[in-house]
Amino acid sequence: MMNVHVGLHVTDLKQSVQFYNKVFGEAPVKIKEDYAKYLPKNLRLNFTLNAASEVSGNQVGHFGIQVEKQQDIDHHKKRLEKLGFFTREEKDTNCCYALQDKFWITDPDGNEWEFFYTKRDIGSDNNEQVCCSTEVEK
Repeated sequence: MMNVHVGLHVTDLKQSVQFYNKVFGEAPVKIKEDYAKYLPKNLRLNFTLNAASEVSGNQVGHFGIQVEKQQDIDHHKKRLEKLGFFTREEKDTNCCYALQDKFWITDPDGNEWEFFYTKRDIGSDNNEQVCCSTEVEK
């Protein structure tokens, strides 16, 4: 088994820790003055926050969490909305050559997170391909 590691620069560690505590539903396993490390129980992910003096918006296209069932996407959307997050929802979206339901949230430094459920694959000849663009509807 392998875990994905993401090291993210953040300008306000305390604010980012509060955000990611809610997203992952748990606290970091290690926290220092300029660093926080998460090993979320339900994700194969090693995720760290590294304090930086400046961060300018998305330094990547976006981050995503794929769930296994339609009920999971609904659960996480409701859970995060109850915690005060604004979610931007997309239903039956043609993205990355798949039909998906998803929603988006944005962290304190402007990084977008996509929670998505893949309903089925779509062939490569579909003209409606959007492919995970966070620029479509802001």
